[in-house]
This record gives sequence, C-alpha cells and structure tokens, in this order.
Amino acid sequence: MMINDNSNKNLLWKQTTLLVNSTIEQAVQILNQVGLKIVLINDKNGVLQGTISDGDIRRGLMNGLSLSSPIEKIINYQPLIVPPGIEREMVVKLMTVNKIQQIPIINEEMQVVGLHTWDEISITNIRANAMVIMVGGKGTRLHPQTENCPKPMIKVSGKPILEHIINRAKAEGFVNFILAINYLGNVIEDYFGNGERFGIKIEYLREKTPLGTAGALSLLDPLPTSAFIVTNGDVFTDIRYGEVLDFHNRNNGMATMAIKLHEWQNPFGVVKTDGLQIIGYEEKPISQSYVNAGVYVLDPSVIKLLRKSSKYDMPEVFTILQEMNELVIAYPSHEQWTDLGRLEDLVRLEKKSQDSSKENNETY
Repeated sequence: MMINDNSNKNLLWKQTTLLVNSTIEQAVQILNQVGLKIVLINDKNGVLQGTISDGDIRRGLMNGLSLSSPIEKIINYQPLIVPPGIEREMVVKLMTVNKIQQIPIINEEMQVVGLHTWDEISITNIRANAMVIMVGGKGTRLHPQTENCPKPMIKVSGKPILEHIINRAKAEGFVNFILAINYLGNVIEDYFGNGERFGIKIEYLREKTPLGTAGALSLLDPLPTSAFIVTNGDVFTDIRYGEVLDFHNRNNGMATMAIKLHEWQNPFGVVKTDGLQIIGYEEKPISQSYVNAGVYVLDPSVIKLLRKSSKYDMPEVFTILQEMNELVIAYPSHEQWTDLGRLEDLVRLEKKSQDSSKENNETY
C-alpha cells in the first residue's frame, strides 16, 4: 500500500516547525500545544536542519541548559527521513527497528512535505473489496491427512491454513470474505461460520461439483462492485494482498496474476551439442522461470464471461481475456511463498514455523 504524501490529513505537522535560531522554551511550547512529540527545525528557506523530541529537551536541561538556551545545542542533526510515496509497511518497519514514533517526509529540496506518526501509520484502513478464497479441492496428494479434513483446515502452528490466510488479509484491512467450498465444506463452514467470531464477514459459494480454481466465481450473486482478490486456499505466502490490489488498480488491468520466480538446479552437467560435435558444457546449471503464485485480482466484469456452474481454472480465464485483447498483468512477487500441494511441503512449512517461533522466543 502506498502512503499519501500528506499522510496527516489535517496537516497538523505544519504547526511543529521552528526556525533554527529559536529557543528551547519555544520548542517546549510546540511539544505541549501540538502533541505530535516532535519539533521540525528548518532554516529560513524551509530546508530541514534536524528534529527535537522531548527526550532531547530533557537531556539538554540535565546538562545545564535553560529554557532560554538556543535549540542548536539539542537538535538531532541526523534524523531518519523518508521520501514521498514510500510504502506503509516500510515506514512501520523503520519505526519499529529504530524505536521512533515520527519520521519526516522530505522532498528532493530537503523540505518537509509531511510527517508519518506511529498513531497514523499503525491504523489499518478498511478495504471494502471482497476476497474470494478457493477451498473446495480434495487435496488428494495430501492423503491420508485430507481423508477426513479438507486441506485448508490442516493446521500449521496450531491454526488451520485458511485461518492464517484470513488473518493476514484481515491485518491488511480486508473484512469481506467469500469461501468457495465443496469437499468437506461443512467442516470449514462449522469452524468459520459467518465470520463474526473473527471480526469479519464470511459468505459461501457452495459448489455442487468441483468447479476448478475459478469456476465458482460464476456463482457470485450479486457481483462485486469493485476489483476483488481471489486466492487459492492452499497457498501459504507473505504476499501483501492489498499491494497486489493497489498494483492492479494503478495499471487499469482487467486481471492481475501474482507470479513468483522459481529456480531449479539441474543435478547433472548439461552437454550442448551440434549434431555429433560437443560445443559446450555447463555444470549443474540453474534455470529460472516465473510460476503462478495462486493470488489474483479480477475486475467484476470478468465474471460475466463465465458460464454458470461450469468448470474453469484460473489460467484458462486469463487465456480467454488475452484472446479478447484485454489487459492482463503480472505482479512479480519476491515474498515467501509455499504451495501446500505435497506432504513434504507441509512438513517443511511446519518445521519453518516452529523454527521461527523458537527464534522469536529466544529474541524476546
């Protein structure tokens, strides 16, 4: 999610500015009156010189300065700053790592154009866009685990895979979920209900027969009024659903597919030939290709192209749109991603989750 350059809608940050030749008393007045816990120190041209916090003032007074002393002795001349348009998640990380609650936004002329504050940046905006999760598959490759339990309900770190997906989306502001169910769908519906227990709204698309990874969308009634997320229910990923949605909207596409770079190393040396002649040799080369990450954004009009209750897989939908010369977009993802199609994938993910929890416990 990209942050608006004027992140404080009421521009309250403008009241925190002070000229570099001011006194500590004037800085104290701003801290008390404005309440943003920071003073932005500029020169006469509006160029940022540094910042002052209440901690800077306290340390100055303890070192023998008075309220009438010039602020130049307590200014932090190397504050952390960010450019306009930086992603919200990066600002949160910077604040967390540096243990600060304010970061000035600076343009190319080093002039302040805004201020990120923890109170503002940590609030997640609610997204009205629907999120459809395909959870109707049988998960045959995960037998016997899926004989009496649908794959999305298999637990990782004590919670069903589907709950992890919903919690991640909820943390990004999504509150309207639609679950496409078929195989053992009653197990999913009994656990999640209408979503009230999770602070969200959940509706269901009940497939009478398996409809693939996209066919259930033909059952949507009423149609979404804006672009919506679709994800497979067996994809465990750190992909930011909100960022994929924003990316789709910025590029005005009909459909967007998140893709992931996959690397595969040939276990053998590869011999290159021209007829009988050997012309080259490469030891265990690494091949790269982009794969479908199972996360999509669709325009509502796409649903009208699907025959009701007919089976479609999502790549087929993209092919239909391409043949119609509609704009379909790739969203390159670099985040962690696991397709839980095989038992070894599930075992590896569970081990990784356990190792991560152990590291966090040791850290804290």
